[in-house]
Amino acid sequence: MSTGMLLAIIIPVVVVVALIALGSSLVMRRRRLRRRFGPEYDRTVEEAGGRRAAERELQARERRHEALDIKPLPSSVRDRYAREWSAVQEEFVDRPEDAVHDADRLVTSLMHERGYPTEGFEDRVRDLSVEHGRTLEHYRAAHEVERLGPRRTATTEQMRNAMVHYRALFEELLSDGGRTQAAGA
Repeated sequence: MSTGMLLAIIIPVVVVVALIALGSSLVMRRRRLRRRFGPEYDRTVEEAGGRRAAERELQARERRHEALDIKPLPSSVRDRYAREWSAVQEEFVDRPEDAVHDADRLVTSLMHERGYPTEGFEDRVRDLSVEHGRTLEHYRAAHEVERLGPRRTATTEQMRNAMVHYRALFEELLSDGGRTQAAGA
């Protein structure tokens, strides 16, 4: 066989193998991001207007998250937060609006204690999405009700649901290494 004939066979094979490798890499990245971010993956695809832009955004979140100093809580601090959560839940009986506001404040405080930046709500959501993508909808829903509180437009049922939503994220943030600490259900 001549050199030209060998090149005519080898070059297309190499190109096909490279395309298969690239395609596999993209599929594996997409699966990894979907697994890691859960429902937040689809939400980001919708908001970004496409998979490529969304995947770049999610990878940027991962890089930002890697730079954070997220730390587990000592058991004494976890216990203190669990007691504070119980007090907030008890407050709901007499002052539901205040309890929802205090639940939001407590979740934000817990985030700060763990090492998350707590400046703006959207930034908090992006930072939480890397490890807590499955509970972000809870946080968003609770935050929407908390925003209604000062205008006195949230119903008692909406506030009760907000407390349930805050508790889902609170318990996940309070957990250490996948071992959930009781936060007073």
